[in-house]
Amino acid sequence: MGYVKGLICKECKKEFPKEPIHVCEFCFGPLEVDYDYETIKKVVTKKSIEAGPPSMWRYEALLPLDESPKVGHHTGFTPLVRAKNLGKALGLKNLYVKNDSVNHPTFSFKDRVVSVAVSKAIEFGFDTVACPSTGNLANSLAAHAAEAGLKSVIFIPDDLEAGKILGTLIYGAKLISIKGSYDDINRLCSEIGNTHNWAFVNINIRPYYGDGSKSYGYEIAEQLGWKTPDNVVVPVAGSSLITKIWKAFHEFEMLGLVDNVKTKVFAAQATGCSPVTTAIKNGSDNIIPVKPNTIAKSIAIGNPADGYYGIKTANSSGGYGEDISDEEIVAAMKLLAQTEGIFTETAGGVTVGVTQKLVKQGRIKPDEVTVICITGNGLKTQEALADSFPAPQVIEPNIDSFEEIFANGLTV
Repeated sequence: MGYVKGLICKECKKEFPKEPIHVCEFCFGPLEVDYDYETIKKVVTKKSIEAGPPSMWRYEALLPLDESPKVGHHTGFTPLVRAKNLGKALGLKNLYVKNDSVNHPTFSFKDRVVSVAVSKAIEFGFDTVACPSTGNLANSLAAHAAEAGLKSVIFIPDDLEAGKILGTLIYGAKLISIKGSYDDINRLCSEIGNTHNWAFVNINIRPYYGDGSKSYGYEIAEQLGWKTPDNVVVPVAGSSLITKIWKAFHEFEMLGLVDNVKTKVFAAQATGCSPVTTAIKNGSDNIIPVKPNTIAKSIAIGNPADGYYGIKTANSSGGYGEDISDEEIVAAMKLLAQTEGIFTETAGGVTVGVTQKLVKQGRIKPDEVTVICITGNGLKTQEALADSFPAPQVIEPNIDSFEEIFANGLTV
């Protein structure tokens, strides 16, 4: 039995029962999960967490399920890498990379939210799960639906990377490609949800789905020795992850698991789709929707559902928002791979490149403990690097051919 009391509106604080709903019918504010923290305080300790499984479910008491998880039993507890080589390149002495590019089963942080959402959909009695997606969510939902024996219907933009398309179809999902942006698809899915009794994980199941991201923040704090970092740089799409990491840190503080949270949270976006960071830099609380135009397709959401709260998180933490060009994204992907041996997708290039920019601006100091969020695997977005490297040299299978190219300037 879990510790969820119900849902509560983030704006007017109106309470709602545990149902597959996501919008307040009184003020139209977003709903979030309301937990029984007083009871949680009595059962959750550092010792109880450390005795849990090596997965996100070591924090099960802080996640919104009423029953045991049905899928994703091995998801989470990904490495927090001490990135000394990258730190040296960026001028940071205490740099870490939270590496969800190796998450199970589909190599992105979306496995966290989907394992919660699909488990919750089963609790609610749905037999079909669905979503609009920029790729990683599509992969993860298809995989978890297959594990659960559920039907899945997934809607994607028609310009999605080939790896993410194949990485969804392999699981037997019904995949529908839409001529339009993610924002167009999201609106369509909201309409479809009114006529089909499906669990749209990031729409009608969104309050539960989003809280799966809290596990990312819990892990950072635990893996740092029950401390929160000075800085965390987070890729921003719909702005859910950035708000949930912040929420996770403060839940741990409330439970007495970490000391006073002083973390600065930085929002990272691609310049070709940067409604949140643009608003932060302009000192505005309001999102101006944009039409995405960037290689960072996994975070290309022009009208983010939680954009206002993403801005609020960065500002209230003392952080900031910054964005970088597609060329800088590719350079940062190369830098991470060639310093730490981590091949990230374009969103990871965004966080690494933005961190580099923030260091140069003096917003991140050399001695501070800084965590860069890497949320997906580079094998999914190989197109972004297609023209970045020369073709390998071809030689005959003999020593003379090798010595010829060596004499002509082969360097190692």
